[in-house]
Amino acid sequence: MSRVLLLGLILGVVNLAGNPKLRVSDDGRHLVTTEGEPFFWLGDTAWELFHRLSAEEASMYLENRAAKGFTVIQCVLLAELDGLTVPNANGDLPLIDQDPTRPNEAYFAHADRIVARGNALGLTMGLLPTWGDKFNRKWGVGPEVFTPDNARVYGRWVGSRYREANVVWILGGDRLPDDAEDVAIIDAMAAGLREAVGDAQLITYHPQGGASSSRDWHDRAWLDFNLFQSGHSYRDGPNHAMVTADRARSPVKPVIDGEPNYEDHTVDWKPEELGWFSDYEPRRAAWWAMLAGAAGHTYGHHAIWQMWQPGRAPITQVRTPWQSALDYPGAWQMGVMRRVLETLPWQRLEPTPAAVSAVDGGSADPAAKVLGAVDREGTFALAYSPYGDEFVFDLSGLSADPASASWIDPRTGHAIAIAPPARDAGPVRFDPPHEPARGNDWVLLLKTTP
Repeated sequence: MSRVLLLGLILGVVNLAGNPKLRVSDDGRHLVTTEGEPFFWLGDTAWELFHRLSAEEASMYLENRAAKGFTVIQCVLLAELDGLTVPNANGDLPLIDQDPTRPNEAYFAHADRIVARGNALGLTMGLLPTWGDKFNRKWGVGPEVFTPDNARVYGRWVGSRYREANVVWILGGDRLPDDAEDVAIIDAMAAGLREAVGDAQLITYHPQGGASSSRDWHDRAWLDFNLFQSGHSYRDGPNHAMVTADRARSPVKPVIDGEPNYEDHTVDWKPEELGWFSDYEPRRAAWWAMLAGAAGHTYGHHAIWQMWQPGRAPITQVRTPWQSALDYPGAWQMGVMRRVLETLPWQRLEPTPAAVSAVDGGSADPAAKVLGAVDREGTFALAYSPYGDEFVFDLSGLSADPASASWIDPRTGHAIAIAPPARDAGPVRFDPPHEPARGNDWVLLLKTTP
């Protein structure tokens, strides 16, 4: 039996063992399994997973992420950091003579083992066929090796290789198209993927910072959902506004922040002047995105995306070995968010920006903006206060008086019960625990059932 055929059987078994593929929900707002169950996209950013880690290291990383509640691993086959000229942990390059139509079997066999391990742990692999510098170099290493013709061949080949795996395809790789050839390359790669996988796997696009896939691709039939990068340039960037903008587009498609502030990343690449992102900024981005109506969220740690460790060239002032970074607080807090939301029919949340407002003395700082959302069937409501400021919440969207109310600590998931208010008493004033301060963030949960 050939190695490729054997691998295909392995991946098929993984898929059949309760690790279903995904599709877009009927309402176009979130993702579901092929059985119709809501799928919570909780992504981690591991761009250099195939390129820099051994199979044993990759397994350790994947086990850690699965245990913390992540559901998607975003990783790149033709990697960013000299991915075509520096071999992987086994000494293999991905392409023969840097030709996308001549993939190196040894390199992809290593990737196969990692994909299979992730699937066996219940993880969906968000595969980027290539980083963007391979078709639009810009600030990257490159070289540019793709044309529309070979992009289609490569897309069809890589799609065929992983069509039985639990995979979501992510085109782009931190790039926007700059000219007609760039557009043609991406369209061709998407066409090749569709020829291989049909509608059995989802496809999206990862753009550069401050942009969304919707800018160039929203009307493309191959784009199943929008992915945006709120990025690392602003300490208090309102990523919720990007969710809102994409939710307003037609046709309706799910939207996810695929690269927000990374934990332990420098703010705007200026550590001396602006410092570093802590766990707070990624945590706020996650709650902001979900209450704005996102279909899920992606977390990242600056050391983990590049799998940095002493002896490797540091990218943008990285300071923590990736092995130590695995247990930074932000990663735990992403699992807290998922567990809190999955106690509810979170996929029915509808943003209610007009129902939430600050009170006298509340912060006017956009970084402290309180967001609220209500179940479209009226059974629960949520609000998130980034600074712990008081706010007013109009509960008329609930179907009945709340039977229970609590403050949830987004760092731990610990809940503090409070007296539930009456729904028909007009807008209700809520005061989160402790004094308002940056990072004293709280989630309000109201339910019409105990």
